[in-house]
Amino acid sequence: MAKTDIGPPHYEQMLPPIIKENYGKWKYHEILKPGVLVHVSETGDKLFTVRVGSPRLVSIYFIRDLCDLADKYCDGYLRFTSRHNVEFLLGKEENVEPLLAELKEKELPVGGTGNSISNMVHTQGWVHCHTPATDASGIVKAVMDELFEYFETMKLPAKLRISLACCLNMCGAVHCSDIAILGIHRKVPTVNHESLKSSCEIPTVIASCPTAAIRPNPKLKSVEIKEERCMYCGNCYTMCPSIHIIDPENDAVSIWVGGKVSNARSAPMFSRLAVPFLPNNPPRWPEVVESVKQLVEVYAANAKKGERMGEWIERIGWEKFFEISGLDFTDKHIDDFTHAVTTFRSTTQFKW
Repeated sequence: MAKTDIGPPHYEQMLPPIIKENYGKWKYHEILKPGVLVHVSETGDKLFTVRVGSPRLVSIYFIRDLCDLADKYCDGYLRFTSRHNVEFLLGKEENVEPLLAELKEKELPVGGTGNSISNMVHTQGWVHCHTPATDASGIVKAVMDELFEYFETMKLPAKLRISLACCLNMCGAVHCSDIAILGIHRKVPTVNHESLKSSCEIPTVIASCPTAAIRPNPKLKSVEIKEERCMYCGNCYTMCPSIHIIDPENDAVSIWVGGKVSNARSAPMFSRLAVPFLPNNPPRWPEVVESVKQLVEVYAANAKKGERMGEWIERIGWEKFFEISGLDFTDKHIDDFTHAVTTFRSTTQFKW
């Protein structure tokens, strides 16, 4: 096949020599201590990995510091994980402790392996996204500051994945995380009729709505929104800036629990609503931080070893979960989506 400069380079070009030489020959891996792993090959070779927590948005100076450490200890090899951690890939065991010492000196946290809270996946938030109901980086910083001990240790019953999405388009994997923080719009978008008729294509705006909540308003040469059909996704604003969905007074935060991607022990699960409303209180979002910390501590105190959040809830029952977590069950927890009936409990097997 002819070589082109289109698309990314083949990943094989970026692999450390030890991985290329032992491709398909790895026997097992172990976690030596929080943040440090070793992979052992059939040939006897060992690959050591040191995982370091990192913000999702970083400066070039931070990246250069990481590259300097990689050049010094790992022959220049490192990788970024899907949860924004940095992993240094070492072929020499004698370099592990010096690297850990220098990371500590630079105040870079090591952890996020095993039964811990790894880095939070999150969306853009106020930094870049055009439809956020809350910030992303700010809440993540505040939450992880409070839960930092769970990143550096492995004292939870199982791994705990936390994510954040600043709106319900959920770029941040909130539908499948143990604990998810989701920004919510609560009011129908407002329409600026004067600017819409001169700057937006009305047929495109109408077609952009996934629930058919937008219809033409011939009298104003604009559109109108049916409140009972709107799901607050903001797709109309993406198509037309004259339809404003961001509302500083009414936008809020919700908490969801019980999701997971893993197919081990039990099938993958979608997360479900736990806290329907928490206020947007930057810069530290104390109500959100307190709620997430409470859920983590309740899970840590009551789940069995190896149980994910959703598995623990399914074992004890959602009624018991709301009771021991001190959360109120309200009408907001009842899904009123047209096809929600397929997700409802359909047996008499309640757990109290």
